[in-house]
Amino acid sequence: METQALDFPKINAVLRTNGTGEVTINGTSHAIEAADEAAVLNDALRIITETAAQLGRPVRVSTTDPDGQGLIIVSPDGVVSEATPIKPTPKREQDRLPVKAAPSPEPAKAATVPAPVPEGPALEETPAEPAGAPPVTFGAAVTAAPVQEPTAASTPLAEEPANPRSLKDTSFLVSAPVLQPATRGWRGALSRLGFRLDPSPEELAEREDIRTVSQHWPGPRTVAVVNRKGGANKTPTVVMLSAILARYSGAATVAWDNNESQGTLGWRTEQGGHNNSVLDLIDSSQALLSPSAQAAEIARFVHHQTSDKFDVLRSDENDEGDHEVTAEEVDIAHQVLTRYYRLIVMDSGNTARAANWRRMIHHTNQLVVPVTAIEDRAEAASLTLQTLESRGGHDAELARNAVVIVSESTDAKRSMSGDALKRAKDEAQRIAEGFTPHVRAVVRIPYDPALVNGPIRYDALQPVTQRAWLAAAAAVAKGF
Repeated sequence: METQALDFPKINAVLRTNGTGEVTINGTSHAIEAADEAAVLNDALRIITETAAQLGRPVRVSTTDPDGQGLIIVSPDGVVSEATPIKPTPKREQDRLPVKAAPSPEPAKAATVPAPVPEGPALEETPAEPAGAPPVTFGAAVTAAPVQEPTAASTPLAEEPANPRSLKDTSFLVSAPVLQPATRGWRGALSRLGFRLDPSPEELAEREDIRTVSQHWPGPRTVAVVNRKGGANKTPTVVMLSAILARYSGAATVAWDNNESQGTLGWRTEQGGHNNSVLDLIDSSQALLSPSAQAAEIARFVHHQTSDKFDVLRSDENDEGDHEVTAEEVDIAHQVLTRYYRLIVMDSGNTARAANWRRMIHHTNQLVVPVTAIEDRAEAASLTLQTLESRGGHDAELARNAVVIVSESTDAKRSMSGDALKRAKDEAQRIAEGFTPHVRAVVRIPYDPALVNGPIRYDALQPVTQRAWLAAAAAVAKGF
């Protein structure tokens, strides 16, 4: 069917997540509005199928959806298949290089690397091609002539193996896992209608990120989110990483506000039926660590997030209090939390010299450095990494293996002009590129108003923001 599909007419089909779409045929647009994605797809296929029926042959359609772009073939009777990408061909006959025999093993002067010559009888000169015969070509690479097959007399007989292979060394489990059909965009919509299409590269990448964050690791893991500058997006980063890791892995996860003063993690998350904080947990540590303690007892000290499935350990919010958590108390709290949780994500204050900050680093397995696309936040992030690197040992290793998360700012974007928006994105890209050579991974997060004010909920984010945070969490999990 594909061989009959021509590039004329030029058909483009767009599928959006908001229940709208568009089919453009030779520049004529057909807008579509429907109740859901499936209804949009049905209308789009109807329009395309009618065009194919009028032509009496299949048509080629370029598709665009939030998951990427693709090519499909639609027949006059509505059968859909995936198109094979067209391979580029040389534009001029002189660009087609004939196969030449290699007269000697000297290295080629061209930029391409010749294929290695297998051991065996010497190569013979390829006979000249008859006049007018089309040259045999393999793109721009020059290959050697075929190796002459050795005669039967010169081929030594294969010897029987001295020790036959043991049955226990033989496995019949060689089948690759069956790839789940596409679930997203045009491919997913067509798969749900019975046309089985493979997932796009974008969907495959998302599946791999989900697999990465869904792993269970032996022993607990501690993530520290640090930047010595306030307003660098530390607390939203803690919430989003905790939510994604808890949702996908199902592992018991706690977000711990380790601010040396009053932290804001409790303000951006749900509060349980009590006012307990880290100080109360430390005071009850002996009971919580006793052999008779039960897992549910930790609920008296943490605040469960009902939709995002993680718990929050708040910092002390008593305005009249003057207690600052010491290094020894960080050890106690960490010991308690590793007894009840597999994953600990720690928020932090702005003082890298504070005792609780330094002790947090001692317990950290993976460092995360959030930064908004503003110069002073980026500079503070850089100085934070420099401080850790200068201390050497475990601290320096954390800095080299860090994940930097660059978030586009700010809520002023709603009133920005097109040029201002472009400058903001360019600034985020510049900052991301500046950190890339010095850390293990850098991830960019788009602006989302759901992260600006009030309690943070994963479900309130836009799909593109959710996808970006999933990529960030996968980069973090790879360091476990």
